[in-house]
Amino acid sequence: MYQALYRKYRPKTFDDVVGQEHITETLKKQVETGRLSHAYLFIGTRGTGKTTCAKILAKAVNCEHPVNGNPCNQCAACRGIDDGSILDVVELDAASNNGVDNVRALRDEAVFSPANVRKRVYIIDEVHMLSPSAFNALLKILEEPPAHLMFILATTELHKVPATILSRCQRHSFKRIPVDTIAARLNYVAEQEHLNLQPDAAALLARMADGGMRDALTLLDQCSGSDVITTETVISAMGLAGNLRTAQLLQSIADGDTAKTLERFRSLWQDGKDPAALLDELSMLQRDLLMQAVAPRGGRELLSGGYDSETLRTLSGAFTPALLIANLQSIQDALTAMAAQPNPRIAAELCLIRLCRPELCDDVPTLCARVDKLEQAVRSGDIPAPTAAAPTKPAPAPRQEPVPKPSPVQKAQPKPEPKPVFDDVPPWEPPTPPASVPKAKPEPKPVYDDVPPWEPPPEPMAPPEERPPWEMPPAPKPEPRPTPKAAPAPEPPAPPIPEPEPEMVPEPTPEPEPAPAPTGAFDWQALCAYMEHELPIGLYNLLLDPLQAAGELADGTLTLHLNNAPAYPLFNKPDIAEKFRLAVQTLTGQNVRVVMQPMDTATQIKQRQIEELAHFPNVTIR
Repeated sequence: MYQALYRKYRPKTFDDVVGQEHITETLKKQVETGRLSHAYLFIGTRGTGKTTCAKILAKAVNCEHPVNGNPCNQCAACRGIDDGSILDVVELDAASNNGVDNVRALRDEAVFSPANVRKRVYIIDEVHMLSPSAFNALLKILEEPPAHLMFILATTELHKVPATILSRCQRHSFKRIPVDTIAARLNYVAEQEHLNLQPDAAALLARMADGGMRDALTLLDQCSGSDVITTETVISAMGLAGNLRTAQLLQSIADGDTAKTLERFRSLWQDGKDPAALLDELSMLQRDLLMQAVAPRGGRELLSGGYDSETLRTLSGAFTPALLIANLQSIQDALTAMAAQPNPRIAAELCLIRLCRPELCDDVPTLCARVDKLEQAVRSGDIPAPTAAAPTKPAPAPRQEPVPKPSPVQKAQPKPEPKPVFDDVPPWEPPTPPASVPKAKPEPKPVYDDVPPWEPPPEPMAPPEERPPWEMPPAPKPEPRPTPKAAPAPEPPAPPIPEPEPEMVPEPTPEPEPAPAPTGAFDWQALCAYMEHELPIGLYNLLLDPLQAAGELADGTLTLHLNNAPAYPLFNKPDIAEKFRLAVQTLTGQNVRVVMQPMDTATQIKQRQIEELAHFPNVTIR
C-alpha cells in the first residue's frame, strides 16, 4: 500500500512538490547561485514534505547537470542518492539513533571528504528526539563545519530543539497543504492510475489527511480496491462507520432524549467502545459543527474530515454556537475528571445526562447557552416577549419624578411673600437667645441676615433696623448676631463697626442684580455642583478652589480661568471641555464654546489674603 502510490508519485524535483512553493523556490535559487548554507532546519507537521525536500536538496547540490536548481535525476549522483548506493548522503532517524555515541561517530566520520560527490549530506529526521548530550556533540561540528559538509535537520516539534542549534541553521517552515490542493493531487493520481474517484470522496480524503500529502496518498491507496470510490466507500474503508453512530448519539442529545442517549451509549459500551474515546469523538463532531457555525465560508478548511457533509448539515441546525461551546466545555471537564475516576463509564454517563438536560447544570457556559436559546426564541416569535411591558413600567417612574419637583418650587414661592411672619434663623446660629425672637417678630428684616460663624458677635442694633435683609450682603457682618456669648465682647468692637459699613455699602448694590436670576442665567456654583458627578474627585476638588479654577459666561463663550499648575494641564483636554459644554447647555439651555485660559494666581492669592483679613474686626483695610 505505502510502496504502491506514495513511492511511485513521490516528488523527484522541487517542481513536483505541491503546496510548499515558498520553500522550493528559495532552495532552487540557492542551488542556482551556489549560496548554500551548511545547515538547514525543516519544520512542519507530518507528511508535509520535509524529508522529501531534504533528499531533493541533497541531489541538487551534488547533481552533475542541474536544471534551474532542480536535479536532473539522470546522472550517476542522482541515481546513486535515489537507490542509496552513495554513502556520502546519509539519512538518520533520531528517534532510534539519539545517543551521544551515535552523534560522535557521525562527527568523526563527517570530517572526511566525500568520495563520489561534491558534498557530504546528513539528513537527520525527528532531530528533536536527540538527547541533550547528543545535541551538544552535534553543536560542536555545527559551529565550525567543513566546506564539504551539509546538515539537513527535520522536526515536527520546534520547541524541543535547543536555541544553540536553531541559531546555526537556516530555518524553513512547511505549512499544512490546503484541502483543495490535496484533492487536486488525488484526482491527478487517480486519473493516472485509472481510478474512479468521486469529487466528494476526494474532498473527504483530503480533509482526513490533515494537511499531509503523504497521508492522503496512503488513504487513496487504501480505498483503491473499489471500482468506484465514493463517500460511502471511504467511510467503510477508513472504519468511520462508528462515527455515524456517534452522530446518532449526538442527534439524541440534540432532541433532549436522555433515555435514548443512554441506551445508545450502552450499545456502544457493549461493543467495546472506550468512554474516553467516545467523548473525544463527540467533542470533535461538535467542534466541526462550531466551525461551520462561526466560519460558514472558510469552515470547510477547518473541519476534521471525520464526518461527511450530509451528517454535518443535519446536525447544524440543532445547536447554537453558545450551546456547542457549553457542551465542549462539559466534555472537556468530564475527560479531565475521568482520569481520576475508577469507573470511567459513570463519568461518561453523567456527562451525557448533563448534555441532554442543561437545566441541571449551573456553570456559566451552560447558563449563557440557555439565555441565548431564550433570546432566539423571543426573536423568532416562538415565545411572546414579556419584556415589552417591562420598559413601559419604568417609563412612568421618570415622569413622576419631575412632578414632585415643581411642588417644592411652588411651596418655596409663597414663603418669601409673608416676609414679616417668616423667621428663618441660619442653622449655625445658636437658638439660645430668646430676646432676639420677640425683636424679630415685629421687625423680621434683621433676622434674614446671614452672618458667617467666624465673625465676632458685636451688638449693633441700629444697623440691622436701618437696612432691609435683601440689601444685606452675604459677606461677613457682625450686626445680625445678638447672642449671649457676645454680651461681654460687643462693646470694644462697637466703634470700628461703622468703619466697614461704608465699605460694604457699595457691595450689596451688585448683589441684588443677580438675585432675580432668570431662567438660563449662568451660575458658577451651580455649574460646579453639576460637575460633581461628571468629573473625577481630584478634578472636582480643584474646581471648588477659587485659586485653581474660576469661570465666566459671556457672548456664548464659557471661559475657564485655571491655575497653571496643576489645574490647567489637567482640565485642558477635549473630553473635559465637552463635559463643561454639555453642563452649561443643560443648566442654561445655551450652546456655548468652552475656552480654557491660565489664571493669574499671584493676584488671586493677594485678593484671598485681603478677604481673609477683612474677617477680623480689629483689622482695618485701606
